[in-house]
Amino acid sequence: MKIVGIACSPRKGKATAHALKECLKAVQTAVPSIQIEMLELADFEFNGCLACGKCMKEFKCSQEDDFNRIITSLDDPALAGIIVATPVYFGTMTSQCKAFLDRCVIFRRNGFRFQNKVGGVIAVGGVRNGGQELTIQAVHAAMLIWDMVVVGDGRPTSHFGGTVWSSHPDEVAGDTFGLQTVHNLGKRVAELAFKLHG
Repeated sequence: MKIVGIACSPRKGKATAHALKECLKAVQTAVPSIQIEMLELADFEFNGCLACGKCMKEFKCSQEDDFNRIITSLDDPALAGIIVATPVYFGTMTSQCKAFLDRCVIFRRNGFRFQNKVGGVIAVGGVRNGGQELTIQAVHAAMLIWDMVVVGDGRPTSHFGGTVWSSHPDEVAGDTFGLQTVHNLGKRVAELAFKLHG
């Protein structure tokens, strides 16, 4: 059983990656048998979906780019869940995140391969209330269309997902509340993935 984390920042190893790493640590703490994999979209070069329809005929994208490497990770039979982490840009997800979500239409069009996988979202904003919840809900919309089981961060914070403040005076590591939501999300994704797929 495997949970894959997708860091959708154009900047490698920054606040979004830090938050996602903390979430994936919580996954393994909650259910140690779960394998984790983290992909940073900053390492990949790919465009948005062209709506060409090729993937309606076969499990293949017409664009020969780095997204094919992501397909390999996400088409693993052991996949039980996906956690998407994105910075908030102008009140919503990054362009990298949107391109990723759109390109994942290939999984929907070829047998709803994400069906019943557990989905969770982290949003990292420049201020405490900088559009994190709206961003999370936008990513949730794609996950629901993929027929995933979408979860929030669970108790005790129990909202839409992980909400992190990147400009905290003590940096992300000092955002105690934000990291608590991230840890809770990881625990919730892990526990439900284990119940559904363990």
